Amino acid sequence: MTSEGKDADIMLDPQLIQETGEVYRNPTEVQMSQIVLPCHANHCGELSVGQLLKWMDSTACLSAERHAGCSCVTASVDDIHFEHTIGVGQVVSIIAKVNRAFTSSMEVGILVTCEDLYSDRQWKVCRAFATFVSRRTEAGKVQLKQVIPYTQMEQMEYSLAAERRRMRLIHAEIITDLLSSSTAQLGECQEYDDAVPSEKTRVESVELVLPPHANHQVSTFGGQIMAWMENVATIAASRLCNAHPTLRTIDMFHFRGPSHIGDRLVLKAIVNNAFKHSMEVGVCAEAYQGGEPLRHINSAFMTFEVPDSDRKPRTLPHLRPEPVDGRRRYKEAIARKKIRLDRKYIISCKQTQVPLSVPWDPSNQMYLSYNNVSALKLMDTRNNWVLTSEKNKVRLYTLEENHMLCVKVEMYVSVPAGQVFHLLSDLRRRKEWDRHYEECEVINQADEDDTLYRVVTPSVSKGGKGKDFILLASRRKPCDSRDPYLIALRSVTLPNHPPTEDFSRGEVLCAGFTIWEESSSVTKFTYYNQATPGVLPYISTDVAGLSSSFYSTFSACSQFLEANKDSLGALPPSSF
Repeated sequence: MTSEGKDADIMLDPQLIQETGEVYRNPTEVQMSQIVLPCHANHCGELSVGQLLKWMDSTACLSAERHAGCSCVTASVDDIHFEHTIGVGQVVSIIAKVNRAFTSSMEVGILVTCEDLYSDRQWKVCRAFATFVSRRTEAGKVQLKQVIPYTQMEQMEYSLAAERRRMRLIHAEIITDLLSSSTAQLGECQEYDDAVPSEKTRVESVELVLPPHANHQVSTFGGQIMAWMENVATIAASRLCNAHPTLRTIDMFHFRGPSHIGDRLVLKAIVNNAFKHSMEVGVCAEAYQGGEPLRHINSAFMTFEVPDSDRKPRTLPHLRPEPVDGRRRYKEAIARKKIRLDRKYIISCKQTQVPLSVPWDPSNQMYLSYNNVSALKLMDTRNNWVLTSEKNKVRLYTLEENHMLCVKVEMYVSVPAGQVFHLLSDLRRRKEWDRHYEECEVINQADEDDTLYRVVTPSVSKGGKGKDFILLASRRKPCDSRDPYLIALRSVTLPNHPPTEDFSRGEVLCAGFTIWEESSSVTKFTYYNQATPGVLPYISTDVAGLSSSFYSTFSACSQFLEANKDSLGALPPSSF
């Protein structure tokens, strides 16, 4: 197995042995293995992405139904980025398991790997997250049982699933706002003499939904609809470049309504815009039976590339959009490309690959907030912390991984968890208990969950400059009783707040609080900090055991919380 193939173990945790001596396996896990035959492949001898989508959807649906105990349907699929193509004769392995269940929906994680039987190599093809909804039974609406995470990896996915769900729920609204604000600033479309008219790329096709296309509840498989959509999108992309395109990404999409056996599915596709090395194709699926009006089933945006003989993306011809709607789609595709890059850059990167301070603006706020909270949740699920010191029930832990030092301080207070969250959420009050916070001001109240602060800290050396930090604070209340309150902090950059000569600009990669309700009056709260060079001088003596200033700081925090446990404080209005 190559290093690329190690991701295949993510879903299995094969090293975890239960007390019975058996290897632990998630009870919702479903695996599918398929050898790619010529009938599954396109003209290039590569597995059709449409066929892969059908296999992925079937595997994920079986996992969802195993957990729910009833029929389930696909509600949405998050962004999918296909890292590699799969050839005839190679083996596709798909592993799906339920990460978390909510009231009537659940998130299913899907991992696709490929195996070359002759070289014994394995590599990751893609990873996806799909949302499935349980169907009503004769007894009424199904109340899904909770997923109980058993391993550290399952706990991590369980925790992150709540944040991904939050992003899905606001995704459509955020994208609409960003598109309307971004396209207004783009100006007119550029004209090229050799441009290909977008009308040339328009494709329409109709499919009759037959029993093989549907599940046992006569609903059309979501994967089958995606496969039909991929087919017309590929035709549209081919018409632009007169070549064989490769699908690279599918943006997050939602199924707007069900389709059933007997439906006529009308599929339409057109190239919205062509960039230097990629093109965006918009696809729409509508259904009807008899003389009824068309029902909107789904819309999706797919990004294609055209690889040359060296598998490098070819330069694409320019596109001439149609007047009015064509120009609108052309501009929206430019805005979506930026959003797509932000999403891939901020969310898909490993934490160590994301720069310390990412530029903040409204177009990437949702993704920075997600990354901020997710990084803290990942730190919270680690189970290999080392207890460095303890004083009067204030515990200091450290963890060194990938040449990075992480610090964790844990303690209990006799204050309700909601009030602890309320008091710690406003960083302006932190100087009341933390001597490292000299000044703190709100720069921007982005929304009720995200606030931008400028924090000033004193110099650690006599006569040296103080430091200032531009911090994004992201707050989250629990999704249910198995979640903590969260206050996540990370550095960002703002054009209107550049570094100044008076201060050294410090950076925070990941820090914040998790707040757990132990009882109605007792709370466990934990502070985390992934130490950067700008933060390390403030904590190095504690980590080395040369001082116990951490104890003084968090004892002061405890006293602050106790003194204000009945106070509403002075949080910004959006914090309530």
